[in-house]
Amino acid sequence: MHYLKPVLVSLLTITLIWALNRSWGSIPAFGPLLSPFVGFWQNTEVGSDTEQEITLQGTKAPVTVLFDDLAIPHVFAQNDYDAYFAQGYLTARDRLWQMEFQTHAAAGRVAEIVGDRALELDRYNRRLGMGFGAEKAVKAMMADSRSRESIEAYTAGINAYIKQLKPAQYPLEYKLLGYAPEPWQPIKCAYFLKYMSGVLALGADDLNMSNVLKKYGTVVTNDLFPDYPTKEDPIIPQGTKWDFTPVAVPKAPDPVLANIESLAMRWPEHDPTIGSNNWAIGPKKSATGYPILANDPHLALNLPSIWYQIQLVTPTMNIYGASMPGSPGVIIGFNKQIAWGVTNVGADVLDFYQIKFKDASKREYWHDNQWKPVKRRIEVIKVKGKPDVVDTVLYTHHGPIMYTLGQKPFAKNVPVGYAARWIAHEESNDFLTYYLLDRAKNYDDYREALSHYAAPAQNFVFADVAKDIAITPNGRFPLKWKDQGKFLLDGTNPAHDWHGWILMAQNPHVKNPARGFVSSANQSSTDPTYPYYINWQFAPSERGIRINQRLTGMQNATIDSLRQLQNDNLNLRAANALPVFLPHIQTKQLTGDQVKALTIIKSWKYNHDVTEIGPTIFTEWSRQLMDALWKDEFESSDTVTMRYPSFDRTLSLAQKEPSSHWFDNVKTPATETITDVVTASFRSTIDSLVRKHGPISESWQWGSHKATKISHLARLDALSALNVQVGGGSGIVNATSERNGPSWRMVVALGPHPKAFGVYPGGQSGNPGSPYYMNMIETWRTGQLNELLYLQSPKDKHPRIKQKIVLK
Repeated sequence: MHYLKPVLVSLLTITLIWALNRSWGSIPAFGPLLSPFVGFWQNTEVGSDTEQEITLQGTKAPVTVLFDDLAIPHVFAQNDYDAYFAQGYLTARDRLWQMEFQTHAAAGRVAEIVGDRALELDRYNRRLGMGFGAEKAVKAMMADSRSRESIEAYTAGINAYIKQLKPAQYPLEYKLLGYAPEPWQPIKCAYFLKYMSGVLALGADDLNMSNVLKKYGTVVTNDLFPDYPTKEDPIIPQGTKWDFTPVAVPKAPDPVLANIESLAMRWPEHDPTIGSNNWAIGPKKSATGYPILANDPHLALNLPSIWYQIQLVTPTMNIYGASMPGSPGVIIGFNKQIAWGVTNVGADVLDFYQIKFKDASKREYWHDNQWKPVKRRIEVIKVKGKPDVVDTVLYTHHGPIMYTLGQKPFAKNVPVGYAARWIAHEESNDFLTYYLLDRAKNYDDYREALSHYAAPAQNFVFADVAKDIAITPNGRFPLKWKDQGKFLLDGTNPAHDWHGWILMAQNPHVKNPARGFVSSANQSSTDPTYPYYINWQFAPSERGIRINQRLTGMQNATIDSLRQLQNDNLNLRAANALPVFLPHIQTKQLTGDQVKALTIIKSWKYNHDVTEIGPTIFTEWSRQLMDALWKDEFESSDTVTMRYPSFDRTLSLAQKEPSSHWFDNVKTPATETITDVVTASFRSTIDSLVRKHGPISESWQWGSHKATKISHLARLDALSALNVQVGGGSGIVNATSERNGPSWRMVVALGPHPKAFGVYPGGQSGNPGSPYYMNMIETWRTGQLNELLYLQSPKDKHPRIKQKIVLK
């Protein structure tokens, strides 16, 4: 008995060590994570102001990297290859896990990291054709010597960093999830671009709209879902004359709707808070006499940031801006001669085609009066802790049939029995556009760069030292008949196929418009005179209208003028809607907090500042009002999915047709009026807010109600910034919502010596143990910008330069 206790303790210790150092199915081993030698303790970083020399295999000449006080690298290379090599090395040093995780997700490889809980997500991305598209993209990249050298150098730099890593130096997330980095390959750069194309271009209403049309017919559908909003201020100014002779547009067949059964589809609807703003003012509006350009893309607010700041200097370029971890070069930025930025177009470049198979073998499908062969693509999905899963995806000339009858779709997915025709399946070298923009000197260079771009379609805003400004909604747009893709399409009818492409030179564009500025906020690209179909719906118009209102009135504008516009919190939707709806509230039916809330909303000045209560009430009321008006006729079920008319159409209905039958709830015996609907929804709104926050108090303030969260990519709250108190909101110029918002704000004043400012909500480092992990959040939260240190030589002296590294 004297020895039993120490023996048991020893056995328990050995068992515990053994258990902690092995994985259990999808659960990683926790021993390495907790180890003082290789665990998370090793991921603590401190700032450094020492000079270093790092010897790496792969560079052609020494590369000098200067780091400023925000840990942003300024790379000085003697040739382009070494610049991209250094960019790959430095980006991997700061963001390796993010780079690899995002490309794993696009490639359908998350299950090999976290186990079978990600299996259906992986299956979904593979069936969407992410790999199919990435393989075509990397082929195009490697066919051009410029992009091939850039991608190969970037890849070599990433691998040089990975090669020198020891397990103790692995980023924290590898230790948490129990896996190790793998060598980078050029196709991962293509996967990253497909990932971004999916983020920006995968919203689809085809089936919802088909169900609406089937239930209500053409007249009602055209009335409630018009192809152009009631209020709009398009990206290309209204009345712009088109400087080209359009080619013939395909004639719409009759009927245009596929012969479908009503089906449930949970395809992700486009999040209205994922968008962007950009604009450029010309020299006559600028205090400097040169253009000033601004851009703030609205994307998911993540840690690490979706962007990575960098300056690249070689004999062919001196470029500064925001790059994306996973792709070489700069995506949004400036050089000595030009500046540019991007926003999402929202083009209709994803269509669904109903497929008719010859028989149960699914070897042939009917198209153009003949049976055509189905191609099979075998996808092998590795699953952590379990055997591989082999999946077969069927491809037609339209694209992959994501799910066939009898297969259970991934939640929020696509219709069963349809092929997905998606622009991201096309062979394209989108990287070449940014390669050329990084080196562009003038408007002609800008237009040449854009000619290589396919997807995701972007509104490229431009300004240069020659005092030109321009904007181009640009991408590879299918040549379609009007509204082709607004509804599901017939995969047997060749008239429903895409019929080539709109010529890039005939994409909408404008240079130096008379109004003295160009701008975009994801609204309609053009007025209805544009001869081609790009989409039938775009982002709501309020952001674009508000931006144009302020730019129209600007004179002697400065960088700070545009910074303040980026932080504009006015809710134009509320300004338009409240005077229409408030008079319909029956005050005699209100009690307690409902009366107080009405007083607040009536005196509210439509601003979405942090301490305001008005935006909390209006935002929730807008949602409940839309439900109260449309849910009875357009409610989705397990068998039929629908969508509501837009808020723009709803407001027009209230203004022009207040006696419309649509205000009646068909599920009740009474006949409701607009007054009934408005009053009941307002009362319900206040009651629900009381249940959530208690009686009206500071807890109702917009910042607390919205509770913006900047989430770690793995959704780990401990590594996230929670309840960030910031204004703005969906449909506001400062489009900061609960999870999305300005992911990078930049303002560039061009001139003999360009001056630029920018910030994103995070930091340069992806390491939670680094002082540079989230050090820019407060600057971003308060609407301020950091000066972007634009160096000319590795010998430049500046007090913000804190460290120097030479890569040899």
